[in-house]
Amino acid sequence: MSALRVLISINVIVSECINEEMRTLVTPNNGLRPKMSKDNDSAASTNSSLMDRQQRSFILPMEANTSLSKPVDTKAVLSCPRITQKAVLVTIRWEIILRDKPSCTRAYRRDTNETRAINCSDETISWDSRPDRNPALQIDPVAITHDGYYRCEVVTTHGHFYHGYHLTALVPPEVTLFQLENGTIVCRAAAGKPAAQISWTPGGDCHTVEESLGNDTVTVQSLCRWKDHRVSNVSCSVSHLTGNRSLSIELNQGVIVLEFPPSTLLIVLYVKFSLFLVILIIVGFIYFQRIKDCSPFFNVQALLTPESPGRDACSPGQNLLIHYTDS
Repeated sequence: MSALRVLISINVIVSECINEEMRTLVTPNNGLRPKMSKDNDSAASTNSSLMDRQQRSFILPMEANTSLSKPVDTKAVLSCPRITQKAVLVTIRWEIILRDKPSCTRAYRRDTNETRAINCSDETISWDSRPDRNPALQIDPVAITHDGYYRCEVVTTHGHFYHGYHLTALVPPEVTLFQLENGTIVCRAAAGKPAAQISWTPGGDCHTVEESLGNDTVTVQSLCRWKDHRVSNVSCSVSHLTGNRSLSIELNQGVIVLEFPPSTLLIVLYVKFSLFLVILIIVGFIYFQRIKDCSPFFNVQALLTPESPGRDACSPGQNLLIHYTDS
């Protein structure tokens, strides 16, 4: 047992000596580096600085694309890629590709300080400021016809740089909420781009339809009914990229909609019409009977009776003088 303890102590001492030697070799303060000479250090430093200079002088062309959405009747500013201070600007070129229109090009040349436009007829698309100071492009105001691709190319002494924009014009829908005569509630989001989303609170028996218009706008209409008579107020929520809206309406409790099959409905209408016709005949009979009783041409006996002078029962307030001769 004592021999084993001595052996373990020897192993611990040897391990500590080895670790101390390794720390001495890698410590930066003592100036020692394992197996590396001063000549190798100089060569490695020279190669590293050479590679750094080559990487700084050779820059690959850079290109990026961005998806951009802007509401109509607002201003959009599209920026070109930034260049380093050491790079010297040569030219800037904007390429504008709109649907159903020829490609438009706006360019600037630094050495002659000259701008040029080719096939550009839209006056709302122009330079945001002086191209030599800020080569950004502005669209003011954005219209639905400005959907397209816009690409800026910057040429410098350090290379070519590109940035493209996929621009989408957004059109906010016109939201209305109203009730039909049969009690159905209608929520309409008209002429929006893209199509709006409609939801109800509380939920009911709803049906949603979409109608695509000719200018890429969509009208969404949701019709909703509630069989629970305890529902007195409902809300329509319209979600859109240009913003969300919510409208509320009080249900007309006086409107009670009875759902009948077509055959039963015809029977009800026939019974109502027959009842109306019978009432009309009775009222007409009573009216004509009263006229007959009050007319002197039909009531000759009243004219010939001496005891009946004075007021006529058929005409209150009016004195009827009856002349007769005694034979």
